[in-house]
This record gives sequence, structure tokens and C-alpha cells, in this order.
Amino acid sequence: MSSISIKKVSITKVGTQAIVNAANEQLMQGGGVCGHIFNAAGPRRLQDACDKIGFCNTGDAVITPGFELCDHIIHAVGPIYINGLENEPQMLYSCYKRSLSLCRENDIHSVGFPLISAGIFGYPTDKVWRKALQSCNDWLKKNDDYDIDIIFAVIDDEVYNKGINEAQDLGIVIKDGKDEL
Repeated sequence: MSSISIKKVSITKVGTQAIVNAANEQLMQGGGVCGHIFNAAGPRRLQDACDKIGFCNTGDAVITPGFELCDHIIHAVGPIYINGLENEPQMLYSCYKRSLSLCRENDIHSVGFPLISAGIFGYPTDKVWRKALQSCNDWLKKNDDYDIDIIFAVIDDEVYNKGINEAQDLGIVIKDGKDEL
């Protein structure tokens, strides 16, 4: 049975078959979550794998091996937040949906997500939570024949609590998370 959970854990310690990298369109190692993932996976090999793909549009996702970190890394490109009126919600929703579709296509049954676009891309946390949870929940409903555990990995108490509250507001059942830092 599929589930969505929110855990207070580093994305590199989530322990899933795949993790999602909050990527840029050029699939280059960046800072924040992206830099952390690259460093944990083995930055040179991961960059070489990304270079072979070359580019990913905003709202889309691509997949590489996970090397030293996990089985697979899904590189999802979320939007840079401008004002919420420049198609950002649709692109954010799409990158979560596409990431889950890549999981299904690659027989992945557990995936760890960061809050895509919430860091240096400037998307407000509460709005990211709403789109992320809606997208994942909608995808699960449309793919109810496929079992997958979706774990949102966050490291901040306030971000964690916002996620729990947003899920309650949306009526989405969240599997109990644990502090694993």
C-alpha cells in the first residue's frame, strides 16, 4: 500500500531506493540540496551522468544512477519563484508528477523528496507544500495499482510542521514521520 510521509531527516539519509535532486536545467552541481546530493553520491561520476543527459526543462525530471548514495537519483527541475502568476504552480506540480512517473517506469517503490524550489529558487514554503502534496496525492490516486512510499525529507522543525499542517488542510493522510537527524 502506498504512503506519503514527512520525516525530519537529511535527504541523503532517507534510505529510499531513489532520491530526488532539486536540480537546475543544466543538471550542474549547485549549492544547497543539490550540492549535498552530488557530494554524497560522488560528485564526478554524478556530474558525468548528468552531462550525458545535458539538459532538463523546468517542470520535468530525468533519472541517473545513484552511485554511492542510492539506486537512482531523479533530477527534478522546479521553477524559480517570481510571483506565482508565471506558471510556477503548474511547473512545480509537474516536476513532482514526472518524478513519480520515472519511479514507476524504473520499478522504484520508495522515493525521497526535498521541497523542490523552496530553497534558492525562492518558492514560499507553504505554497511548495500545497503543490507537492497535491501532486503526489493526485499521482497516487491515478496509479493506485502501483505501491510506492513517498517520503518528504526536511531538516527544519518549522518546515516539517508546515508540511503536516498543509496535509491536514488538504485532507491527505500522512504516515507518521520520525526525527532521524
